[in-house]
Amino acid sequence: MKYENLEKLIEIIEKLRSPQGCEWDRAQTHKSLKRNMLEEAYEAVDAMESDDMPHLQEELGDVLLQVLLHSQIAKEEGFFDIENVAGTLKDKLIHRHPHVFGELKVSDTDEIISNWDKLKKEEKPERKSAMDGISKSQSALMSAQKISKNAVKTGFEWPDEKSLYECINSEFEEFKSAKINHDTDNMEEELGDILFAVVNLARWNKIDAEQALLKANKKFMRRFRKMEELAIKPLKEYTFEEYDELWKLAKSKINPKN
Repeated sequence: MKYENLEKLIEIIEKLRSPQGCEWDRAQTHKSLKRNMLEEAYEAVDAMESDDMPHLQEELGDVLLQVLLHSQIAKEEGFFDIENVAGTLKDKLIHRHPHVFGELKVSDTDEIISNWDKLKKEEKPERKSAMDGISKSQSALMSAQKISKNAVKTGFEWPDEKSLYECINSEFEEFKSAKINHDTDNMEEELGDILFAVVNLARWNKIDAEQALLKANKKFMRRFRKMEELAIKPLKEYTFEEYDELWKLAKSKINPKN
């Protein structure tokens, strides 16, 4: 049997959710598993970043577990099962790839993406605004990227990168003004505008802002841990100048690519 493990896995999930199964698994709902879905997806991305194929195989299994669990819960509630999920995806992929499964001729990836967006709009006619369909559950940074990308598709774009830098600088000045006036509400708003503008700078340069920040977070943690290793007294006792020197030393002890 070609997909013996997959079919056995579906049976295992059904068993775990049955009265003879696991009390924890039976208690789960779509909402209770939301955090698990996100965590497993991020752990799979971490494995991709590390080029750790055995770890990626394991983490993709954990992502698949979430798909199977949600499908089983929906089946028990009379909505759909994993076969319906696979069927919906199959139909979508065929419909959105007419250059592969149909007669459409395309010249490059830009044309493929443009046609994908056109077909997606045809599938979801209820979406009237470019802002419709943006997930409310994803991180604010990921939402900002999607919002920006969708707005640009309508032609709402900076004329050049110079004007984008000017926008970012303007947002910084507005934040400084709000701070001078001790306007904390406006400070929060202006800081949000700074972040949104920087996300657009990332998009302009074809950089994934979410991944860029994740890498920056990891880099900072690696360097901070090295600082902790190199410190000769409690870090709280360091002056700013001593901190700066220790940071530079930690940085020099780590591979520049890290």
